[in-house]
Amino acid sequence: MPDTEIDPASDLEVGRFWRELVQAWAAGSGLGCVPDPDSGSLSVAFALPDSDQPVTVRFMATTELLVAFMTDGHVLKPDQLAVAAAASNAWNTEQLTPMLSVWDVRGPSPCLAGVCVLPLSCRMSQRDFAALGVTWADHARQMFTRCHRVFGL
Repeated sequence: MPDTEIDPASDLEVGRFWRELVQAWAAGSGLGCVPDPDSGSLSVAFALPDSDQPVTVRFMATTELLVAFMTDGHVLKPDQLAVAAAASNAWNTEQLTPMLSVWDVRGPSPCLAGVCVLPLSCRMSQRDFAALGVTWADHARQMFTRCHRVFGL
C-alpha cells in the first residue's frame, strides 16, 4: 500500500504524488512494488506469458517527466542486435507506445527496453493512473511477447 492514503477520485499532480500513484496501482493490481533507496525509483514486476522472465517496470522522475522503463531482463547477443533494432522499428512504427529500443539498461550488455512517459506537471486521479498502469503493462506484455515469438529475441 502507498505510504500516504490518497482519494482515488482526486486529481493529483504527478510530480508530487507519482510514488503514491505507482504504489496504489501496484497494490490494486496485486503486484509488488520495490523501492530503490539509492535512485529513488520504484520497480514493479509482472509475469510475461510463455516466459520464465518477468517484465520489470522501473519508475523514476527526471526534472520534467515520470519515466517508466520496461525490460524483460533478456540480454541481447551481438548477433541479435540487428534483429532487435528491426523489431524496435517495427513496433514503434505500428504502435508508438511504449517506445521500444535496444538499450544498455544495467551495464555493458544491451537489452530491449520499452519507455513510457508522463509530464510531471499533469494531474490525474489514482483511478486514471491505475488504468494507465494497466494499459502500459498490457502493452509491455504484447511488446515483449511479440519480440520473443516473432523475432526470436
